[in-house]
Order: sequence, then C-alpha cells, then structure tokens
Amino acid sequence: MRRRFFVDRVHGGMAELAGDDARHLTRVLRAEAGQHYEISDNQTAYLAEIAEARGGRVVFRVIQPLDSPPAPVRITLCPALIKFDRFEWMVEKATELGVERILPVETTRSEKGLFEAARKRTERWVRIARESSQQSRRVRLPEILPPVRFDRGLEEAADYRYFLEESQAPPLLHVLPPGRTASDRVALLAGPEGGWTDAERQAAQRAGWLAVSLGPQVLRAETASMAAIAVVTNAWMT
Repeated sequence: MRRRFFVDRVHGGMAELAGDDARHLTRVLRAEAGQHYEISDNQTAYLAEIAEARGGRVVFRVIQPLDSPPAPVRITLCPALIKFDRFEWMVEKATELGVERILPVETTRSEKGLFEAARKRTERWVRIARESSQQSRRVRLPEILPPVRFDRGLEEAADYRYFLEESQAPPLLHVLPPGRTASDRVALLAGPEGGWTDAERQAAQRAGWLAVSLGPQVLRAETASMAAIAVVTNAWMT
C-alpha cells in the first residue's frame, strides 16, 4: 500500500512537500524521482510521481485524482482535558476513526493546570493528527481547536449533541436518529476521569445536550471517546 502525504496545495499538476515529511521521504524512505506516492491537498487525494527529491524538498507530479469516499458523518469530539500522554493517544485514535474536529474542554475535575498548559500543546496535537491522518489515509486533516472552558464547550453547534454519561443514561445506540445523512453534524462531549459534577450535568441538560451511556462498565476517558466515535460512525454507515 502506497504511503500518503499532505501537501499545502496542488497547482498546475505539481505539488511540493517540505519540512519533516520531506526529510523523512528522502533520508528514511530513500525516495527517488519516478517513485509513486499518494498526496492530498486537504481536499482531494491524488496518485503522484516524484519529479525531484533532494534534502528537505520533494516535488510531485500529479498523475490522477483518487476515488475517496466521503466520511459517513461529521463528528466533533469535545473531550475533557486529561493527562497529556493519554490525551495525545486520544487525538491519534480519534483521527484514525475519522473525526472532523477536536475541541478540548476544561471541566471541574480536569487536573489543575492542564488548561493553561494545553494552550501550548495545540501545535503538537496538530502534528500528531497530521501523522495519524497520513497513516490512516485520510483525505482531510481534522481541525484541532484551542482548549475552551466548559461553558464555552456547551455552545458547540451540531445537529445532534450527546453528553457521555454513566450507565443510568440511555444507551447511545438507542437514541441515534433515523434518516441519517453524511451532512449530519454530531458532537460528543466526553468527561474527565473523575466524572461530571452535578452542576455540569444540569448545565449540559439546560443547553440541550442528550445524556447517553456506553454500557455498564466504567470506562477510562479516552476509551469512552473512542467507543462513542465508533458507535456513531458505524450507525451512519448503515
């Protein structure tokens, strides 16, 4: 299977790759003129041939566009801020599962100091999402948004908004709407390890979020997010 790389743009049938990805191609993969790779300009994926490869610069010549099925649904994941090693894992896996946007949210039980520190981490999360997008052969990169406070997170607009709760809430799979289309926007609000406070539950309910559960087990924050994404994505594929 050919590797895929993201380029800034395709113009006149040509595209250029620079920076770390270009150095990886030339120094690690030993890329040479004439080799074929896949590229994406964040709108369309293409089969392309290397026209030039040297140092930190690779130039591609487009051969043809590639068929790329659209995402079955447009998901925004709104995860509570958790320890950064696990949050980075979440960004990587959510990207693989096809989310469109990730909006980190500070909650009452998010660890102290994470919100301020997270502002400096956004660039790293963008880089992780880019690498994961290339590995999973996405056509478009997910948007990684700056972290927000809980009340701002509740303002996130979507056609369907689900608040991941504990087992007393109805199962997510049972409340998904009929007549689903690929243009539907779904927002998933996932809590921290310590769970939601009563005040947060009430605020989410007042803001119109529907509380849902993922079963009787107690899930880690990052596990709950991945499970919810998988449930929603597969429901929209059927």
